[in-house]
This record gives sequence, C-alpha cells and structure tokens, in this order.
Amino acid sequence: MEEPDLEEYEEKEPELRDIGVIAAALGLSERDIERYGNHIAKIPLSIFQRLDGGKRGHLVLVTAMTPTPAGEGKTTISIGLADALSILGNKSVVNIREPSLGPCFGIKGGATGGGRAAVQPMDRINLIFTADFPAITAAHNLLSALINNHIYHGNELNLDPKRIVFPRTVDMNDRSLRQVVVGVGDRDKGVMAMDSFVITPASEVMAIVALASDYNDLKDRLSKILVGFTFNGEPVFAGDLKAQGSMAALLRYAMEPNLVQTVEGTPALIHTGPFGNIAHGTSSLIADRLGLMLADYVVTEAGFGSDLGAEKFVNLVCRVGNLKLDAIVIVATVKALKMQGGDKEAAKDNIRAMEAGIANLLKHVHNMQSFGFDPVVAVNRFPSDTSREINFIVRKMDSLGISSAVVDAYEKGGEGAIELAKLVIDRVASPPSSPHYTYEMEDDVKVKIEKVAREIYGASEVVFDHAAISDIALIHKLGFSRLPISMAKTQYSFSDDKSLLNAPNDFDVHVERIMISSGAGFLVPLLGEIMTMPGLPKSPAADRIDITPQGQIIGLF
Repeated sequence: MEEPDLEEYEEKEPELRDIGVIAAALGLSERDIERYGNHIAKIPLSIFQRLDGGKRGHLVLVTAMTPTPAGEGKTTISIGLADALSILGNKSVVNIREPSLGPCFGIKGGATGGGRAAVQPMDRINLIFTADFPAITAAHNLLSALINNHIYHGNELNLDPKRIVFPRTVDMNDRSLRQVVVGVGDRDKGVMAMDSFVITPASEVMAIVALASDYNDLKDRLSKILVGFTFNGEPVFAGDLKAQGSMAALLRYAMEPNLVQTVEGTPALIHTGPFGNIAHGTSSLIADRLGLMLADYVVTEAGFGSDLGAEKFVNLVCRVGNLKLDAIVIVATVKALKMQGGDKEAAKDNIRAMEAGIANLLKHVHNMQSFGFDPVVAVNRFPSDTSREINFIVRKMDSLGISSAVVDAYEKGGEGAIELAKLVIDRVASPPSSPHYTYEMEDDVKVKIEKVAREIYGASEVVFDHAAISDIALIHKLGFSRLPISMAKTQYSFSDDKSLLNAPNDFDVHVERIMISSGAGFLVPLLGEIMTMPGLPKSPAADRIDITPQGQIIGLF
C-alpha cells in the first residue's frame, strides 16, 4: 500500500470553546467538573446530590435500519439533531458511546461523527480519551488474575480450573485470542486450561459500568459476576474472591461521564462503549440521567439496527434505569436500501433495488411501533445520492403516513437537521405513557428469546442447541431466569445469518449458548456464529492512520 505523503497535511487546530464554557451552558460551574485539559472534563457523581429533584428533559433515541459494514451515520445524525435542537432555542445534549480501538483500527475508523456533525477533540476521543477503556480492561483482567492466583495459592474455594467461565479482555480486534491455553496452578500440580478473550466493549465489566447507578451499585454488581464453578458444580462469584473493592477502585474515574462539545458547541456526554451486537449497545445510564437533569433534550444513540441496540434500550435499559423514552428516530440511507434490495455495489440511481430494500426499513418502523412509538425516519443524505433516490424514500414514507426528514448534517451541521428537529419536538409533545415491552420479566428464558426472535426479527422458529438447553437448566438452578436478555447476533441481518438480507420471513434462529452476565444483570443468548472477539479486515483502517512531523494524527475519519 502506498504510504501517505505526511508533508501535505497542515496542522489545523480545531476551533473549540473552553470546556468551562460548555459546562456553563448546562448550568455547571468549575467546581462541578474535573478538567482533562482545556477541552475535556469529567463530571463527578457527586453532582447528582445537587441536581436531585430538578426538572427532567425529553429523551430521544436514535437508531437505524439494518446497516452496511461502514455504518449509516447514526452518530452524525445524533450530533446534528442535538445541534439543530439548540439552534431552535432548546438546551440540548448528545449522549454517545466511547469509541473502541478495535473498529477504529478495523473497518469503521473513528466513531465521532464527521464533517459539521462531529464531537471534538476527535483524535483524543478516538484514541484512549480519558482512559475509561483501559480502566475497564484492567479491572476485568484483575479479576482474571485473582481467579488464577486463588487456584495457585491452595484453591480454598475448590474452583475447577476447567470450569472457569469468566474470560479475559483486550480492546483490539485480535482473532488469535478467541481461544487460548493458559497454565493454572503451580509447576508441579498445575493444569493447562482453555481460556478466551473478548473485546473490551463485550466485557461484562463494561456493561456493569454502563448500567450501574453509583459506586455502591457498582461494587454490588461486580461482586455478582459469575466466574466459574467448583468441582462439585457450585457457582463461584467475584464476591467470593473479595474482588469487587479493588476492581471498583480501578473504575472510580471510569464511572464519571465525559463532557466534550460538538463542532457547533453543543454539549456532548460520551461514556462507556458496549457494542450493540454482542452487548446492550448504549451509552451509560449515568450519562442519560445526568443529561435529563441538565437539558431540555437528550439525544442518545443505540448501536447498529433497531433489532439490536433499540430493542435492548427499550426492553432492558429503560427497565433497569427506569427511563422514560419520549421519541425514536430511525436513520435510513439510499445505500442501505440498495444493498438490502440486492444491489451489493449500491449502483447509482437503482430505484428497483430501493423498491425491494424499502421492506427492511418498514420492518424497523414496525418494530418501533410495536413498542408504542411512531418513529421519525431521518434520511441521511450522502453526496453520491441523487434527488430521485432521496425523493423515492420521502414519497414512500409520506404514502404510508410515516414522518420523515432529509438530513444533511455532515455538510451543514445543525442547520441541515432543522426539519428533523421540528418533527422530534412534535413527537415529544405527546409521547406514549409507557412502552409496550416485547416480553415480561416473569416469562421463561425460552419464551423471552422466542418473543424477540419472532416479534422483532420475524423468525418462524427458534432452535435451541443442546448446549443452550443445558444453559437454560443451569440458569433456572441458579435463580437467574427472571433476568432480561441481551441478544447477541450479526448486525447485518434480522436473522442470525448475515447473508439473509432485507426483511426475511420463514427462517429459523439458532441459539448456540446462553451466557450468564449476573453482575450486569442480564442473560446473553448467542445466536448463530456470533463472535465476541472480532478480527481485523484484510485492509484495516490501521493501514491509513499515521502521525505527521507536527504531531497531527491523520486517517482516523
């Protein structure tokens, strides 16, 4: 691959406001923030004591139709919408997840939006940021080390080295770490055991930080992590190893949400980063609650299509966090409609493919309607889109009574999302009193999985492998059957087969295993060939990322 000419890049410092000015826009003073330089700050959890009992803003969820590999621009739309709401005279904040180094150096590159609809400083946010991910990785691997250390020093808990279920983690796509062999115990009496790595966004510790409400809740959840089983088959938890205190100490500052700004100066809270396909896929509950106390509108983003992040946000996050959702936005693109309609190359002006692919978008709309919401469709315009293609989507939505707006936030920032913002304001004026959940907590584990697979995905049958059936029996034995579920499957299809596009029906969903995330407080059914440790593509984004002699990082976006 040809090396980039680093001399052709000129160092351009973004024109950013001091973070104290951004904090003041939310009613926060210098004593309410902890600075990480001039443009980044953390907000201590003690702020909740001062704000408790204040007003509550409106919560808007941004999701999308089934994505193409490069994504459809949910982050760009979320940022543009927050900027537009601000232009219209509202106090708004956008809540998004922290970027993971895996996709940053893999397929997608940076995850901070783009053009006029981005959060700043982009390079620092994408690369390590305030070290939340390293802290979560360290806390996770501390528990792994404590498990092996306990076995080495006599194994008082009688842990079976071959029944350790808590993996290790690293924040990088590395397929070689999916299965590893480790030595457990001393040289004379130790044994070799299988182990594995998950990417940090799939770590249960990441989910715990994203769902915990305070430090006491954090420690309680950490103590409930299932680490393995004894030789007699009894469960062993992190609390049995007295691990929660030291893990929580590593996570002390990672629990604090990060405050930055959009290109247009709208406050942005960026916190935690669970993936939407192998975790619950939304920003932290703490960030959402804080935003609702500080702003009129909180725009929060859920990972991948509505069948993943949005489903979990409604069925899991809103329940756990007692959040009231006011409106839902579904992002659609011409490119995605073409690909769902069978045009893998997304050829220009292919209306026939779009006519077929519109079924995918309508299925996502129907899913959100099943929760009790009439979503707004945001048509994210790309430079290659023709007016004929854009008008096709708008006319189709109009004919079906579905509100839509064409958004050009990348080029125009908030001004390019004004129409969308006005539709959202109309929606939050009469939100549903409460969502219609897909399943009840009292439902059997199999029933919960079947309801999501049939009602949200459109599956005709749900096939449980023998290992999954054994997992369900264990879940009942341990008393975890009433936990909500966080389905893990491919993001590229409603099914568990990434090649099955559009809005398929009459297909089977295969449940391979069901993992217990007892600390996070949910169960994770693994559907099809889902990977919790992705691999890098043949031509990773890492090939294009570099640093100039002046210290400017290039190739991230």
